[in-house]
Amino acid sequence: MKAWQATPPFGLAALRLVELPRPTPGPQQVLIRVRAASLNYRDLEMAGGTYQGQPQHAFTLLSDGAGEVVEVGSAVTRFKPGERVIGCFWQGWESGRLGDAGNALALGGPLDGMLGEYALLDERGVVPCPARLSWEEAATLPCAALTAWQALVVEGQLKAGDWVLLQGSGGVSLFALQFALLHGARVIVSSSQDDKLQRLQALGATGLINYRRTPEWHRQVMALTDGQGVDHVLEVGGPRSFTQSLLSLRPSGQVNVIGYLGGQQGEINPLLILQRNARVRGIAVGPRQSFESMNRAIEASGIRPLLDSVHDWLDLPKALTHLQSGRHFGKVVLRLGHT
Repeated sequence: MKAWQATPPFGLAALRLVELPRPTPGPQQVLIRVRAASLNYRDLEMAGGTYQGQPQHAFTLLSDGAGEVVEVGSAVTRFKPGERVIGCFWQGWESGRLGDAGNALALGGPLDGMLGEYALLDERGVVPCPARLSWEEAATLPCAALTAWQALVVEGQLKAGDWVLLQGSGGVSLFALQFALLHGARVIVSSSQDDKLQRLQALGATGLINYRRTPEWHRQVMALTDGQGVDHVLEVGGPRSFTQSLLSLRPSGQVNVIGYLGGQQGEINPLLILQRNARVRGIAVGPRQSFESMNRAIEASGIRPLLDSVHDWLDLPKALTHLQSGRHFGKVVLRLGHT
């Protein structure tokens, strides 16, 4: 089988399309014919060799993929051949807290990921595809969608009438917008591009902030919420935006730390957390149990992931470059052809 691997010394020029043996399932494993995979910002860092805890050996890329079961091990009870499934980002985290799942490892580094013609996974690290979703749509769910769901719904206990502040229009923020509206919440979004803000407004965002024109954007958040502040922030910018996220909160509000697109260096005043009685948590995607709950909500509501573009999987370098450019709106997806 063919697979895309990141190889030392890493970088886009070091990506390799390699030929590997087709795996054979062990007793509790399922063999999946991968039909689609999707890109996350994490994959750019993994390909480039800059991710924290980066494996120093060659590995198959991408945490997110969907396909059909073609073969199962002798002890498998959860799936049978022909079923449509999605791999879980975390293998070994089924429920509860990540810290209690001592053997949890992520796909697409350090574990081999989903960007091969076949993927071999433990049956406990796989979930059924939501009904009606295409392969390409289903492939977008494991990382970005579940991160948004875990932050707002599972950890945040989102409820109708809450205010949610989202930063940018990346995959997590777009899924968070959909999930917030599903629960009757009101959403403020920030972006540096007016055309993206207009598209976010069309999707249902209540408040729009161009953070380049409004550097002190927390003041506009306060104005939009009549001085009350927001209940939830999905913080993707990193230390340089964290202070304004705290200043945007209502008392006892929540900041969910998702990423660090604005950089990894900066100072944070802990007194702001104390003064706001803020709850600050890191969100490391979520367990299989949350994934299954989210998929039930997607099925019941009819939510469909927003796709920016679909590329042939052999064009991986081009798709990664497109993601890196920041021009996308929605998920960048790869479609796998099989010989």
